[in-house]
Amino acid sequence: MSSWLMAVSLPLLPAVLLVLGRHRVRVAKFCRGALDRMRRLLRGRACAKSTHAFVFSRCIHGNAGSVLETFDLYAETHASASVGPQIGEALDKVVRRVRPSRVLELGTHCGYSSVLLLSLLPADGRLLTVEQDPAVADLGEEIILVAGFKQSQFQVLTGSSGKTIPTLRPFMEPAPGTGNSFNLVLMDHDPQQYLVDLLALESEGLLCLSGCSIVLIIRNQRDKSLEELVSARPDCYSIKSQVPGMVELFYQKNRT
Repeated sequence: MSSWLMAVSLPLLPAVLLVLGRHRVRVAKFCRGALDRMRRLLRGRACAKSTHAFVFSRCIHGNAGSVLETFDLYAETHASASVGPQIGEALDKVVRRVRPSRVLELGTHCGYSSVLLLSLLPADGRLLTVEQDPAVADLGEEIILVAGFKQSQFQVLTGSSGKTIPTLRPFMEPAPGTGNSFNLVLMDHDPQQYLVDLLALESEGLLCLSGCSIVLIIRNQRDKSLEELVSARPDCYSIKSQVPGMVELFYQKNRT
C-alpha cells in the first residue's frame, strides 16, 4: 500500500512544490498563525488550571466577593489571563453605569469577569459567556457556580466566537427595553476577532438598538480598525470611555 501511495504521489510532487513556492509567504503566515493559536490555547489552559486550583481552594464558597478577592490575590504573584483588579474596577464602573440586563461575554477564561458581571446584574439579569476551549470552559463554569450563582442566571457556551454568534438567538430570553438583544458585550477573547465579531453581532440584530456598550479588553497594541469603524460610522458607534487596557464603545442605531 505504501509503495502504491508513493507511486501516485511522486508525479504530483513538482506541482505541490510549485504551488508552495508561489505562495510561500501565505503558507508561512498560515503556519505561524496556526502555531501561535496553538501556543495561546496551551498557555491559556495551563493558566486556567493554575488559577482555578488557587481560587477554588482559598475562596469562601458561595461568596462572589471572596471569589473576586481571591482572583486578585492570585494576580499579585502570578501571571493570569483574568482582567485583574485595575481593569476589573473600570469594568465595575461601566456595568454600574449601564445597568444591563442581558450581557454577552466572549472569552470566559477562568470566570473572573463572569463572576464580576453576574454580581452586578439585577435579579432577572442573564449572562451568556462563550469560551473556545472546552477544558477552560468547564473550569470557568465551576468557578461561577462556586461563587454562588445558579444555572438559571448564566450559560457557558463552548465554541469559537465566529461559529457561536449566529447560534445565540435561541439562548436569549426577552427583557424589557432590550428584547432579544444585549445591552452590554464584553470582548476578551482573540483581539483579531473583535471587529469581525462586533459586525456579526450587529448583523444578527443582537446589539440593543436603543443603546449597547461594547467593552474591549486591549492587552497589547490597539487594533486601529475599531477606531476606523467609529470614524466611518459616527451615526452608530462612538468611544464612550477608555482606560489603560480597556476601551468602551457605544452602539446606538441612528444615534444623533
